[in-house]
Amino acid sequence: MSVKVYIPTPFRKITGNRTFVDAEGIDVNGVLRDLDQRFPGFGEMVFDGEQELLEHVNVYVNNHEITSLQGAETPVADGDEMAVIPALAGGAAAAPTVMTPEMVERYSRHLIMDQVGPLGQRKLIDGKILAVGAGGLGSPVLVYLAAAGVGTIGIADFDVVDRSNLQRQIIHGTSDIGRLKVDSAKDRILDMNPNINVITHTSPLTSDNAMEIIPEYDVIINGADNFATRYLVNDACFLAEKVLVDGSIFLFEGQVTTFFPGEGCYRCLYPSPPPPGMVPSCSEAGVLGVLPGTVGAIQATEAIKVLLEQGEPLKNRLLLYDALAMDFRTVKIRRDPGCPLCGDAPTVTELIDYEEFCGSPFHEN
Repeated sequence: MSVKVYIPTPFRKITGNRTFVDAEGIDVNGVLRDLDQRFPGFGEMVFDGEQELLEHVNVYVNNHEITSLQGAETPVADGDEMAVIPALAGGAAAAPTVMTPEMVERYSRHLIMDQVGPLGQRKLIDGKILAVGAGGLGSPVLVYLAAAGVGTIGIADFDVVDRSNLQRQIIHGTSDIGRLKVDSAKDRILDMNPNINVITHTSPLTSDNAMEIIPEYDVIINGADNFATRYLVNDACFLAEKVLVDGSIFLFEGQVTTFFPGEGCYRCLYPSPPPPGMVPSCSEAGVLGVLPGTVGAIQATEAIKVLLEQGEPLKNRLLLYDALAMDFRTVKIRRDPGCPLCGDAPTVTELIDYEEFCGSPFHEN
C-alpha cells in the first residue's frame, strides 16, 4: 500500500528536507520500516532498542492517533496519510547526527554492513582523529579516514612537499611541490569528501603545544619519522588519555600497534631511543614506495575500529610486516610495571625535552 507520510522538521534532514514522502506498507509498522530502509537513521528516531515506538513520538493515520486505533499494527490503505510527530522542547539541545541523501549514497557500502550500519557511520561522522604527519604513512591514513567519513580530521605537519616525497606520499602531486603538506593534503581529502572538517596544525608538535592539540581528538595516529616526535606523541596521548595508533616503516619492513591509556605505551615497548645515528631515517636509508601504503592502511583500519568499537585492535600486540617475504606476524607486548610513564611508580608525569631525551632534533613528520 502506498501512503503519504508527513515528516516533521526535526526529521527532515534525513529525508532531504522533504515535508512529505511516499512509503509502502500494509500497516503503520511496515510503513515506518520502509522509511528506515529508504532513509537510514529514521528508525532510530522513532523506535527504541526493543523496536517499540518511542514514547515521545506520536503517529497519526488520517488524523487519528494510532493508540486510539490498533497501535503500530493499524492497517493502512492506498491514499492514506500518516504523520510522525515527536515531542518538541525549547532550548538548544544538540541535534542528533543525521545523514543527507548524498551522504547515504556515499556511505552506502558501510550502511549495509552489520558491523557499521547507520549507528556506526554516525560514530565515524562524530569522530575526531589526528594524523601526526602528512607524509608516507599520513597519506593513506588521511585518504581512507576521509573516504570513510570521519567527521573531523586533524593534520599535524610543518614540512613542504618535495619532489622526492612523491615516490611514496601519494596524497601529494607534482603541482604541490613547495606547498605546505597540510594544505596539499587538506585540498585532496576535501575534494574526496566535502562533508568532513579538516583542521591543520602547521607548527611542529613540541612539549609546549602538544597538550593543547592532542586532547581535542579521540584517536591519534602517529606517522612521524623521528624518535623525538614518537616519544612526545606517546607521552602526550597517555597524559591526555587518548588512544594512540603507532606505525613505523624502514626499507621493506613496517610495524603497527595500538596503545590504550593505562594498558601499555611506546615506552613499555622501547624504554629508550637508540643512540643518534644508529637507526638511519628513510631519507638516509630509503624505503620501498608502496610500504607506507600497506602500513598506513592498517593504521587507518585500527583507528576506524576504535571509533566503531568493533573487532580486536592491536592492543598488547605488535604487528610486524616484512614486504620482501610478504609475511605478517604479531608478537605479544605488555604493560611494563616499571615503565616511567604508565608503570606503577611513574617518574614522567609531564612532557619533557624530547630532543635532549632522544639526542636528536624534531625532523619532518
